Amino acid sequence: MDITSTGPRDQRRFQVLGVPVDACRDVTAAAIGVHADGGGQIVTLNAEMTMAARANHRLGAVIADADLVVPDGAGVVWALRLQGVRVRRSPGIELAWELLSYAEAHGWSVALVGAAPQVMERLCDRLVVERPELRLVLAQHGYLSEEDWPQLEANLCELNPDLVLVALGVPRQELWVQSLKASQTGVLMGVGGSFDVWAGLKERAPKWASRFQVEWLYRLCQEPSRWRRYLALPQFVWAVLLSGSRQKPAKQKQATGRTTE
Repeated sequence: MDITSTGPRDQRRFQVLGVPVDACRDVTAAAIGVHADGGGQIVTLNAEMTMAARANHRLGAVIADADLVVPDGAGVVWALRLQGVRVRRSPGIELAWELLSYAEAHGWSVALVGAAPQVMERLCDRLVVERPELRLVLAQHGYLSEEDWPQLEANLCELNPDLVLVALGVPRQELWVQSLKASQTGVLMGVGGSFDVWAGLKERAPKWASRFQVEWLYRLCQEPSRWRRYLALPQFVWAVLLSGSRQKPAKQKQATGRTTE
């Protein structure tokens, strides 16, 4: 079942296990639309974050308040499909890179926050080569003392960049971005480990892993110490199956108050 929308950003909100997620034909256009609408927060939702949001009410509230929630993970796409909602997976790392390209082409100012000092240094070196026209107004690693964060926030408030990408990990990046949201008119987005990949210090899962939906297994092999995080995946699948997410299209129409064709 395709998704249609009367909204300017071609965006419709659904829920997976009580956590909101948006369906739209063109995720990049929807993200740019957030900027056009006065700015806001973009969240990239996967199965792990969905389960974290159910346990962490603060994170759940931030996601519910976000202006765009992107179906980042294959599990979220699968859960939506069980509801009769067909969307394509939209990896946050790809969306963020596309937004950097758009920012360069349209003169947006950009701020990068997070990751380790050496990661930020290498990333900036890469951007100088690959995005020479990018207006990078702030690049700050995430290894700051507690006393330094208020000054960083003040700098961002003064700069008010068009695009702020934050790599502090979930849920810290989402909570911090939400605290900045009221003072910014640009797009703010948590990007997890994207800086490490862009800087060339970590490898992204190959295309075959994405095709067979086992990117999590590839990442687990790279970082075995994170195995506890992936326990959320079978929990997510079981919770979706128990929730009775298989809904008839008519029920989905009634729930959303809109029509689908």
